[in-house]
Amino acid sequence: MRTLSTPSPALIFPPSSPGFQNGRGSSTSSSSVTGETVAMVHSPPPTRLTHPLIRLASKHPKEQAHIERLPDHSMIHIFSFLPTNQLCRCARVCRRWYNLAWDPRLWRTIRLTGETINVDRALKVLTRRLCQDTPNVCLMLETVIVSGCRRLTDRGLYTIAQCCPELRRLEVSGCYNISNEAVFDVVSLCPNLEHLDVSGCSKVTCISLTREASIKLSPLHGKQISIRYLDMTDCFVLEDEGLHTIAAHCTQLTHLYLRRCVRITDEGLRYLMIYCPSVKELSVSDCRFVSDFGMREIAKLEARLRYLSIAHCGRITDVGIRYIAKYCGKLRYLNARGCEGITDHGVEYLAKNCTKLKSLDIGKCPLVSDTGLEFLALNCFNLKRLSLKSCESITGQGLQIVAANCFDLQMLNVQDCEVSVDALRFVKRHCKRCIIEHTNPAFF
Repeated sequence: MRTLSTPSPALIFPPSSPGFQNGRGSSTSSSSVTGETVAMVHSPPPTRLTHPLIRLASKHPKEQAHIERLPDHSMIHIFSFLPTNQLCRCARVCRRWYNLAWDPRLWRTIRLTGETINVDRALKVLTRRLCQDTPNVCLMLETVIVSGCRRLTDRGLYTIAQCCPELRRLEVSGCYNISNEAVFDVVSLCPNLEHLDVSGCSKVTCISLTREASIKLSPLHGKQISIRYLDMTDCFVLEDEGLHTIAAHCTQLTHLYLRRCVRITDEGLRYLMIYCPSVKELSVSDCRFVSDFGMREIAKLEARLRYLSIAHCGRITDVGIRYIAKYCGKLRYLNARGCEGITDHGVEYLAKNCTKLKSLDIGKCPLVSDTGLEFLALNCFNLKRLSLKSCESITGQGLQIVAANCFDLQMLNVQDCEVSVDALRFVKRHCKRCIIEHTNPAFF
C-alpha cells in the first residue's frame, strides 16, 4: 500500500538539462552535485496546487488532456515501452501517473542507459524502493540491462546480487570497471540467472561461484550455474584455463559468444566440448589461435550445432570445414569470412552435407570461385543470406547460377567483386525480395 510519504526514485538528467535550468530540480538535489547524473528521491506529486495565484487560475475549467482519458491498463502498456529513467520521470507528473508508474508489472525489468549516469546509486535507490513490500528482497525484478553505463562498478553489481534473487537476465556490456568478484557474487546469489552478457568487460576472466557458495552447495548440485546464454565478446584476457572453469560450472550453456577472445586456443574448445554438449550457437570469431583441430572438437556437437562463427580464424582450412560439414548436418548459419584457407572443395563438402544452410558468409575467401557457388546453388535451396564480399574469383556466371536455384535469397553481398551489371539484374529478376549490396555504380 503506497502512502503520501512513500519515496519515489527518479533517474534525472544532468545539471545542464532543462530540468535544472527551470529550477525544478533545485528543491530535491544537492548543490554540490555537478557534472553527473544521479538517482533522486522525491515524494509523490501533490493532489492539487496550493499557490494562491494558481488557485485563482484553476477556477476556470480546462479541457482534460486526451491522454488522461486512457484507462489504466492502456497507460501501463504505454509505460512498459519506456526505459527506467523515463519511467521514473513519468512518476513525477501527477498522482495518477505516480501510482501507475510504480505498478509491479512495469518493474520486471530495469533498463538504464547513458555514460554519465551514476548507476551504482541508481540501482541502490531503485532496489530499495522495489523492496518496500518485501524488505531487502526484490522478488519481481527479473532483468537488469545497464549496457554502456561505464560508471557501473562492483558495488552496483553487489547491490543486484543481494536484492534480486529472482534475476534471470543481466546485461552489463561495455561496463569495463566490473571485476570477477562482482560477477561471482551475482551468479552465486542469483540461482535462476540464465542470460549473462559481459561483453567488453575487460577485467572479467572467468565465470564461477564464490568460495562460500561452493561450500554451501550440496554434492547433488554439482557446483553448477544455470546460465544458458553467455556473451564474453571482447574479454581479451580470457584464457583456456578460464574457459575450462566456465565450462565446468556452466554445463547448461546453449549460446556462447567468444568473439575477439584472442587468447583462446583449441585446448580451450576441447574443455568446452567435454562439459557443454548442448551448445547450439558458438562464436569464436577473431580467435586467431583456433585451427582445424578446434573444428574437430566443435564437430562433436553434431546435429545440435545450428550457428557457428569462425570469421577471421586464419588457421582454419578446408579440413576444419569438412569436420563441421560431416558431423553438423543441421547447421543453419556459418560465418567463415576471412578464412583464406577455404577453397571450392570445402564449400562443396559443406553444400552437400549441410543442405539446410540458410546463411553463409565466405567473404574475403579468395580461393572460392564460381565452382563453389555452383555446388551451393544445386544443394542449398533454402539459402536466404549469402555474403561474397571481396571474393576475387567470383564472377557474374556464379551469381546467375545461385539466383536461378535459390529463389528465397533475401540478401546478397557482392561488394568489391568483379560482377557485371547484367548479372546483378539477373539476380534481381529471379530473387525479387533480394537486397543486393554492391559497389557497382552502374547498377541501381
